[in-house]
Amino acid sequence: QVQLVESGGGLVQAGGSLRLSCAASARTFSDYAMGWFRQAPGKEREFVAAINWSGGYTTYAESVKGRFTISRDNAKMTVSLQMNGLKPEDTAVYYCAAAAWNTPRRERDYAYWGQGTQVTVSS
Repeated sequence: QVQLVESGGGLVQAGGSLRLSCAASARTFSDYAMGWFRQAPGKEREFVAAINWSGGYTTYAESVKGRFTISRDNAKMTVSLQMNGLKPEDTAVYYCAAAAWNTPRRERDYAYWGQGTQVTVSS
């Protein structure tokens, strides 16, 4: 069983930055790839970024590439998402999720999900 709790969301002006964190409770956190997804009102949940078990491989949605950075600290059992150059279209509830072994981009490959944290970017 993996429990995930996101934090760091809030209100920020366009062009600003936020850093989201996800604290995990797991027997072996490093067994899992970690991902970030987001869901805006009226839209489907979409992939944002993912990182493999060791942190040596990352992948990003094209819409956030160059602006967002995913990282993890297996000793602290946390995964973070540094978001720079935020745009109003980044407004959404952001979720962290855990998947076994691989580094997938599909929702169905993630077995565990946090409750989400709201990010609002004003113009």
